[in-house]
Amino acid sequence: MRSIFSFFLILSCVLASSQNNTDTLSLTFENKTLKEIILEIESKTNYQFFFKDEWLGSNTISGNYVDQSIEFILSDIFKDTILNFFIQDQSRIILTENVLIRDKIPDTKPEAVDDAQPINISTPVVIEETIDTDETETEEPLKIGKEEVVEVQTKYTISGFVRDLGTNKPMANVAITVRGTGIGTSTDADGFYSLQLEAGSYVLVTNSLNAKDSRKRIVVYNDGEVNFNLEENIETLQEVLVEAEIDRNVKEVITSVTKIDIERIKNIPLVLGERDILKVATTLPGISTAGEGSNGYNVRGGKTDQNLIILDNAAIYNPSHFFGIFSAINPFTTGKVDIYKGNIPAEYGGRLSSVFDITTKDADTNAFKGEASIGPVTSNLIVEIPVVEGESGLMLGGRSTYSGWILRALDEESLRNSEASFFDVIGKYNHKINDNNTIKATGYYSKDKFSITSDSIYGYSNRLVSVGWDHKFNDDLRSSVTLTNSEYQFDIAYDGDFNTDFDLNYKNNETELKIKFDQILNDDIALTYGLASKLYAIHPGNFDPLNSDSDLVPIAIRKERGLESAAFVSGSFEVNDELAFDAGLRYSLFGFLGEGVQRIYEPGMPKSEATLIETLEFGNNEFIETFDGIEARLSARYYLTEDFSVKASYNNTYQYIHTLSTNTTVSPTDTWKLSDRNIRPQRAEQYVLGFYKNFDDHNYEVSVEAYYKNYDDILDYKVGAQLLLNETLETEVLQGIGRSHGIEFLVKKNKGRFNGWIGYTYSKTELKLDSEFAEERVNNGDYFPANYDKPHDFNAVINYKMTQRFSFSANFAYQTGRPITYPIGTYMFNNAEYTLYSDRNKFRIPDYFRLDIGFNYEGNHRIKKIGQSFWNLSIYNVLGRNNPYSVYFVTEDGQVKAYQNSIFSIPVPTLTFNFKF
Repeated sequence: MRSIFSFFLILSCVLASSQNNTDTLSLTFENKTLKEIILEIESKTNYQFFFKDEWLGSNTISGNYVDQSIEFILSDIFKDTILNFFIQDQSRIILTENVLIRDKIPDTKPEAVDDAQPINISTPVVIEETIDTDETETEEPLKIGKEEVVEVQTKYTISGFVRDLGTNKPMANVAITVRGTGIGTSTDADGFYSLQLEAGSYVLVTNSLNAKDSRKRIVVYNDGEVNFNLEENIETLQEVLVEAEIDRNVKEVITSVTKIDIERIKNIPLVLGERDILKVATTLPGISTAGEGSNGYNVRGGKTDQNLIILDNAAIYNPSHFFGIFSAINPFTTGKVDIYKGNIPAEYGGRLSSVFDITTKDADTNAFKGEASIGPVTSNLIVEIPVVEGESGLMLGGRSTYSGWILRALDEESLRNSEASFFDVIGKYNHKINDNNTIKATGYYSKDKFSITSDSIYGYSNRLVSVGWDHKFNDDLRSSVTLTNSEYQFDIAYDGDFNTDFDLNYKNNETELKIKFDQILNDDIALTYGLASKLYAIHPGNFDPLNSDSDLVPIAIRKERGLESAAFVSGSFEVNDELAFDAGLRYSLFGFLGEGVQRIYEPGMPKSEATLIETLEFGNNEFIETFDGIEARLSARYYLTEDFSVKASYNNTYQYIHTLSTNTTVSPTDTWKLSDRNIRPQRAEQYVLGFYKNFDDHNYEVSVEAYYKNYDDILDYKVGAQLLLNETLETEVLQGIGRSHGIEFLVKKNKGRFNGWIGYTYSKTELKLDSEFAEERVNNGDYFPANYDKPHDFNAVINYKMTQRFSFSANFAYQTGRPITYPIGTYMFNNAEYTLYSDRNKFRIPDYFRLDIGFNYEGNHRIKKIGQSFWNLSIYNVLGRNNPYSVYFVTEDGQVKAYQNSIFSIPVPTLTFNFKF
């Protein structure tokens, strides 16, 4: 132990008075430095100041004081500084940085003398702060904040930014831990972090995959800022553990949050060697797809339209390329991915099952950088360009495919004779105006074009724009304002032989404004609150014949518009060291807007032309129908031990927009429909209970989560429903109830040469469509499995580092086959033979399993080289398993025969080269 403070002045006279002083002074000054003000006070009084010049700085202030005490004046001029003062003997004023000089020992002070009684000695008391140190930590500690005479807080906020030393770029996912305390956090996408600490001395330690570890010794007196500038860690010759989310699984209050490590997914073998963020998510419990090559994601028994997928806060409606084989999210431009599948934060709404919050990384503002990859099907390139050094930068990225040959190699004849192409581009501009203000803007566009038959060309695209302004009022209050616009559209061009050429198109557009505040109220309470409003504009479709003498009739479906607004507030509350809550409320209001037409049917009767009562017309912006609801978000965490916690949560959600599709998976030609007088919003509730445990110094993570969900007004469709270009969709729609439950197991190994995870989910999802009318009743009104119900889902992802540059990886997946309705016989009616089908989804297609392997080779780690290279050789479906994509039935020679389609029935090797510069 050694003293870290010593004062330049030792007073030798007996204390004759305390800090309280009744002398008054009138003083006026304008735009003067602190030193100039002090000299002026000395000239007008008998006081003499003792200080160091470097403490005073060069900033100027103004003031006007009339008959005020010297203590009042000094307190006011020093209020925005870290200076304290001690008035002694009505003649001397001693200034200090951070620390107070006291004339008695305080009742409570870290590492101070226990007895607190008035004293009368020849020198004022200075409470010394001491900390443990070692030979490598000889620097003077950083003093944070200003010690107050009366301490009103028990904990103080220490926050700051972590940046790259060479580029000044914010560093996300850097662990900030307080040595020897078990306290820690990690930086967000802006490099920002925040900790709550009691007054005292500490050592802050940073840990990151991409930067060298660093330490800072600090002494905390009050709220303050500690920034880190980290040196890039180029020589990664030893195994590096990313502890940016240290203890997150145990510590975090919200249940069921999945975070994707963007850097680590490069080792996971995936189809055609394409690094895919969303495909990696499906290897974790609770997230699945309907099958290989399927669009969309099913989260805890939810339908594919019940996920809110946002890229820089803007919704993306079809995040897939190439029949669902690739995701439309560029992994090179992505900074972080957070998936909420349990207790969804109150700031998000509009979907029942989950939120995929994807954030692009910021461009480097100090150096030109880039990354590229070349594979057999796709190529990818991004560059980061400084615009104003240290302040702003531009990131540009793009991917494209040359995929014709892979289609010709597939078993499925219809796909083998088809063609497909896609590309996506993204740009992001980030500008740090000052330490308190940052603006960011993102633009994204993706386009797919494919032809399954020689006479038809299908195309679909996503386009989004996002503009955000982040403002920091102080260490305890931050705000963000975001304006976004998203658009999804598809078109079908048909070139026939019999004067039947046509063009069909559809478009869905939404614009959202969101204002959010994050505020720390005190040591134990932090709030997030704000407002959001979203305008939907859906063009259900136009059907246009291409020839003037065409036999076809043009069709134009009336546009739909809706306004969804919400107010939200949530807070995290620490009751004690073991128990914490995260609670929130969201009030959502949806209005279906005119101009439009609504058909009114007889109450309680099936909707059809026979039960139509009247047709109502509404003017522009007139509210046709409104819905509203309060959504509760509640989660609790309790520490059983310091590395073992139990959590529970409840949330309910509303969804006002619905996919219209009769397919099991997302199709590019799926359309969306807003809630109106005939189609009610979907609603859901979810209950979660989980246990979370870490072992062996965070080397192993184990979690078990159980959930139960129930649904109301879930959408399904009548057999043979016609959904595209239909003006009376309500006559094809059925709404019922649903339920799903499951238990999820996850074991992760984080450290060492051998690492990875194993996940297993047992789940069941059922729907019920009951009615007193047979035409609206399915499966006799009993529960039946949903199309995407797959009870058993097992995934294992392993990595083994053989040497510092060579590693092996493998991915194994097993799933129960999805449900299907089989023909089970025939019957005669009016001298005609008909096929008799089983109850809906009574049978299942064969189970799915697949093994992929990969070999990874990194280039040398020399510091002085142009860039870093990485080779990946992967074999997808190494066992050549003929997994069914679908099963269909045909009648041949009077017999019904079953056939199955497969996407990849043979091993698919891929060699990909990646290069960073």
